[in-house]
Amino acid sequence: MKYKVALRKTEEGFSVSCPGLPGCWSQGETEREALDNIVDAIAEYLAVAAELASDEDAEVREVEVAA
Repeated sequence: MKYKVALRKTEEGFSVSCPGLPGCWSQGETEREALDNIVDAIAEYLAVAAELASDEDAEVREVEVAA
């Protein structure tokens, strides 16, 4: 699955967020490090979201959306 991310140059390196996942962001000293870090952040975000959904007795499914 692909997610769009917003990458910004900062004084410390790069900040990166995923607008489709509120509160999901990361950073890195280099652009590559920031992008690698956001991949991990997205995976963790989705794992927590699935865990929270299962706590509510909901059935978790995946759908693919073509943009």
